[in-house]
Amino acid sequence: MTSTKNDKVIVFDTTLRDGEQALRASLSKREKLQIAHALAKLGVDVMEVGFPVSSPGDFDAVKSIAEQVKGPTICGLARAVEKDIVACGEALAPAEKRRIHTFIATSPIHLEHKLQKTLEQAGDMAVKAIKLAKTYTDDVEFSCEDAGRTPVADLAYIIERAIDAGATTINIPDTVGYTEPTEFAKIIEGIFEQTPNIDKAVISVHCHNDLGLAVANSVAAVQAGARQIECTVNGIGERAGNCALEEIAMILKTREERFNVSTNINHEEIYRTSKLVSQLCNMPVQQNKAIVGANAFAHSSGIHQDGVLKAQNTYEIMKPEHIGMQSNELNMTSRSGRHVIQHRMSEMGYTDKDYDLDEVYAAFLALADKKGQVHDYDLEAIVFNQQLEQESDYYQLSSLQGLSSNLPVNTATVGITIGGDNVVYKSDTGNGPIEASYKALKQLTGVELNIIDFKLDSKGEGADAIGQVDMIAQYNGRNFHGTGLATDIIHAGVKAYIHVLNLIRRAQQVEDIKEKHQGI
Repeated sequence: MTSTKNDKVIVFDTTLRDGEQALRASLSKREKLQIAHALAKLGVDVMEVGFPVSSPGDFDAVKSIAEQVKGPTICGLARAVEKDIVACGEALAPAEKRRIHTFIATSPIHLEHKLQKTLEQAGDMAVKAIKLAKTYTDDVEFSCEDAGRTPVADLAYIIERAIDAGATTINIPDTVGYTEPTEFAKIIEGIFEQTPNIDKAVISVHCHNDLGLAVANSVAAVQAGARQIECTVNGIGERAGNCALEEIAMILKTREERFNVSTNINHEEIYRTSKLVSQLCNMPVQQNKAIVGANAFAHSSGIHQDGVLKAQNTYEIMKPEHIGMQSNELNMTSRSGRHVIQHRMSEMGYTDKDYDLDEVYAAFLALADKKGQVHDYDLEAIVFNQQLEQESDYYQLSSLQGLSSNLPVNTATVGITIGGDNVVYKSDTGNGPIEASYKALKQLTGVELNIIDFKLDSKGEGADAIGQVDMIAQYNGRNFHGTGLATDIIHAGVKAYIHVLNLIRRAQQVEDIKEKHQGI
């Protein structure tokens, strides 16, 4: 299918659904809201933010996003069963624009082994689900799960029925990442040729990256006539991940004259959104990752460096500024005024609503006294740290003294407030000051954590970089991801532990609400 005009391709982001479900630890509601607001600023058309029926926490997060995030259509996922549709409809009710996305498997292998149903029976379930979804919203999307391994004639049959039932978007997922671009394009072309009422719906694609072809398959589908692409920031998702939003957005922008399509993406927000998702999801971006990797705009070869210095387009087909990547060469000292900080934050894409200038400036001065010079990446770390430490936190760090030595036993004294009360202190010993601090926190809170992953990284460059600790801790069979940033790694480790404690506290509150409602 070809187009003579510049069509819009709808960008459907599923970072908070397909991407989030693949993480080692679930995101908190606050973290999901942070990402949702960033996605709205990025300019996605639709954001799929969860699977409301799956848990009370997911339902609550979807509802909160529906209430607070404006601009994009807010979407929830539902199987083709009544309880899923109802949960979706209720969670999405506050949204300005809402979509219910329901699905059922259509491939012979899924029908036989998973559903144990015929294609006709699956079609009946799809029709019933779509009609129920239409009672909550006019915007209903239907997916043929494992479409990549479904005969085109079977797809045409079930798609025709879905559109007649009221579906306005039809999604063709390559659920297991099995197809290659030429093959996938033929599937899309076949659907256009064999489905009589296809003009009444938008064709969408959702490609997985098991063979490294998710982006290529999505591009091929657009060339074949698809006008919605489902993707995730940094390509995160089940198994090898999904089509990467930043890659598909920059492909369509950089080669717009070839594809004759465009998107509503605010490209200068790409880099910042990528960093936020990487940070909150504890999913580092590989250095050679296209578009957003650390090496994406780096040139090591002398020939390349010489060429770029003479003319940037000799070896760069796009500029770092196109995705909002700023230089880190500008640094600030304790003599820098508030207006300088505000200007740098604006240059990096932050608005006044994204941070508290008084708090950021106070933290900046404290850091400048320690480091001497503060860089852009330090400011971003301060803002991220500020977002982690909200006044509503039940546990808050008040003081910390950790003594490290080459002796077998090290000590630490930790002071925290619990529920806003006075500071309580505890000292303990361990193999190192971090272990000693954790033992003290266990005694203060009575919470038993099983730490299954602990990772130390640096934010910035050189000996003065800010230390970041990411930890995965298990509590009552569920994983929680905590993050801490500080110039001192012991301090960062303790902040990560307290972050986990607050996440557990919020999860317990959600469960308590659920039990209360069930008891009514």
